[in-house]
Amino acid sequence: MKHWLDLASLTPELVGQGGDYRCECVKNNAGVTDDIEPSVNADLADLDELAAAARAAAEEEFGDLEELLLDEIESDVLLPSVAVVGRPNVGKSTLVNRIIGRREAVVEDVPGVTRDRVSYPAIWNGRDFLLVDTGGWQRDARGMAGQIAAQAERAITMADVVMFVVDATVGALDADAAVVSVLRRAGVPVILVANKVDDNRTESDATALWSLGLGEPYPVSALHGRGSGDLLDAVVDALPEIGTTRSKAGGPRRIALLGRPNVGKSSLLNQLAEESRVVVDAVAGTTVDPVDELIVLGGQQWWFVDTAGIRRRVKEASGHEYYASLRTRAALEKAEVAVVVIDADEPISEQDIRILSLVIESGRALVIAYNKWDLLDEDRRHYLEREIDRDLHMVAWAPRVNISARTGRHMEKLVPALDAALTGWETRIPTSQLNTFLASIVASHPHPLRGGRQSRILFGTQVSTRPPTFVLFATGFLEAGYRRFIERRLREDYGFAGTPIQVNVRIREKRRSR
Repeated sequence: MKHWLDLASLTPELVGQGGDYRCECVKNNAGVTDDIEPSVNADLADLDELAAAARAAAEEEFGDLEELLLDEIESDVLLPSVAVVGRPNVGKSTLVNRIIGRREAVVEDVPGVTRDRVSYPAIWNGRDFLLVDTGGWQRDARGMAGQIAAQAERAITMADVVMFVVDATVGALDADAAVVSVLRRAGVPVILVANKVDDNRTESDATALWSLGLGEPYPVSALHGRGSGDLLDAVVDALPEIGTTRSKAGGPRRIALLGRPNVGKSSLLNQLAEESRVVVDAVAGTTVDPVDELIVLGGQQWWFVDTAGIRRRVKEASGHEYYASLRTRAALEKAEVAVVVIDADEPISEQDIRILSLVIESGRALVIAYNKWDLLDEDRRHYLEREIDRDLHMVAWAPRVNISARTGRHMEKLVPALDAALTGWETRIPTSQLNTFLASIVASHPHPLRGGRQSRILFGTQVSTRPPTFVLFATGFLEAGYRRFIERRLREDYGFAGTPIQVNVRIREKRRSR
């Protein structure tokens, strides 16, 4: 939640008589018509008074500025969980989307799209709970299918209630009977869901599911929503009063793992969680849905989010890859720090640079993790350093960690890098100190002449953090090179490690003579 403060409208002390200001930044303040002209020759005392007056007026109108600049953090609660299990392509993800009321889980007609267990917050009749979507369970599965089945069985053991979804149009199969045996061993309350009952003619097909021995089947249509209300009433009645699963809202810091497919993001999450939390396979694009996991690292708790590998631009993707890219972008927007995983054993690609640019544009803190460091020889390390200097110079401010997700090498170095990035992301410079800094820059390195005129910086203020955003009031246009120079000097003097910096300019326009 970001608030852009109009200093001219907040305090009369900032209102001058000399001109207007036009905003060059992307995010404009609509309705800014007052004139602003701070004194260039003001001493430190005047600047302190100016900053204090602006802040007092802002807090009088908006309340506590610190609360406005920081996102709301909800209190942690333990919620009951409901696992949705069944054979592949019976409509589990479609039912999950129907219950939560939005297209969150990736759905496609091809079986096996969902592979990991992914939880979503849901509510029905005032009861909050977590809905856990799982991949299709298959008997005697091997390879990736075996890992998917293991994740589904893990979700069953951790759930408070299980929704067993069966395709009513084909009836009970031997694979469904095998799932029933797994459910009975778990000893978890089970609600039988007869899906794909789209009309009254197919409702009689649901009665054949009594043979599974799980009680009354609930005929529903996940695609159209038919019968979903009765199903959810039964689910809520079976839920315990107090759950065992922690809510994902608020609490620890959120870290998003981004990168190209097959660079080791899922292996890194499994290494940090010290268990097989997500499916890992040599086939690129194994992860589809973002997977959240609460991890204790360095004595702190973190929400780590494994995301799907970004193979190409969203508009160039198709099928489930398109929806996976959208989910990855949404996970990035919810995160505070993005850990971009790069395969150190391969040359840095254009896609790596594009992903880094995506993180910078989103305004999130950044940490670069060079994975598969155990596979590097001396020659490759030499060439890697040259590639970093040549291709990644624009993110030289980002903390760098050399790790191996397979062996667990240097996992402990992630914590100092994350702390440094978050510290830089939330750094604020007092207005008086900032203007002293700007005055020294203007005195030693003035803006170059353009067209016989020289632009001057009159006043500057940091309007927000997360990321640090500065607004400079100037007499004319500040070129991009000069803005980069100011940004570089800000990093040299104040750090700002691991965070992008936004420098916006408002230009004073001369009054038109009447």
